[in-house]
Amino acid sequence: MRSMPRTALRTCILLVITTLLPSCFGQTSTPAGKSGIAFPPLLQWKNAVISGDAAALKALYSTNPPAQIVTQAGESSADSDVSFWAGLKARRMKLDIIQSDSPQPGIQQIVFQAEVHSGTPSGEHTVYIIEGQLWQQQGEKWRLAATKRSDPTRLQQPTSTSKVIYAPGLDARAEIKQALALASKGRKRVLVVFGANWCYDCHVLDLAFHRPDVEPVLEKNYEVVHVDVGEGDKNQDLMQQYQVPMKKGIPAIAVVDSDGKLLYSQQGGEFEKARALAPEDVLAFLNKWKPASR
Repeated sequence: MRSMPRTALRTCILLVITTLLPSCFGQTSTPAGKSGIAFPPLLQWKNAVISGDAAALKALYSTNPPAQIVTQAGESSADSDVSFWAGLKARRMKLDIIQSDSPQPGIQQIVFQAEVHSGTPSGEHTVYIIEGQLWQQQGEKWRLAATKRSDPTRLQQPTSTSKVIYAPGLDARAEIKQALALASKGRKRVLVVFGANWCYDCHVLDLAFHRPDVEPVLEKNYEVVHVDVGEGDKNQDLMQQYQVPMKKGIPAIAVVDSDGKLLYSQQGGEFEKARALAPEDVLAFLNKWKPASR
């Protein structure tokens, strides 16, 4: 197949960098991802990352024209991108495909979240990276013409913000009252989480709460109430009651004992940037404020 004219390639690269990829960084919603790889060159790329084969990785990048590499810090080079992926020393990696399509013959654009496991099974280190890739068929080979990736995070990032975590129209006071009654019976505490469905970090925190190492601690020790703050115009009286300032951002958390006594209120936006937290941070918080007998 003949190579795409450079003017058309630049148009596709611009599309990926300015339109497709920003949706991966919390700006818009995208369809839910799927595991599995249907595009063979992506499987080659994945295998090269896992094997740490820098030469095999580099061979997948376009040289004419040079691949355009964009990170959160700005533009980079193919050599730097190869060093980044090989430097992760991945032992295994799972790709959740967020979007994959071919806008025209000889072009494939893919967005995925990579779950990268490094180290030994007993000392495993996991990071999550969202990446968009634009592949171009050049002769008999597929080459990476452009990529953009997020910084690595320790918590899984949402690939969609369509999940309803904060149900609209619920009576938050009634929900808290019911949670307090359940907490009293189960000798638990109440975790009041203020947030909104549009909030990217609220979805990050929700995913963290469902991690296999976090969820058992949460379920054993807490009744959780999600309080919708809308656009900052709902349940503001409750935020004031629990001494959680809206101006410090959401998600925001208050911890209450089964008698309704306020034990902790988020004053400094500690969870406002949930995407920057590690699993250990979430577990440390839950263990610190769980009932003493637990």
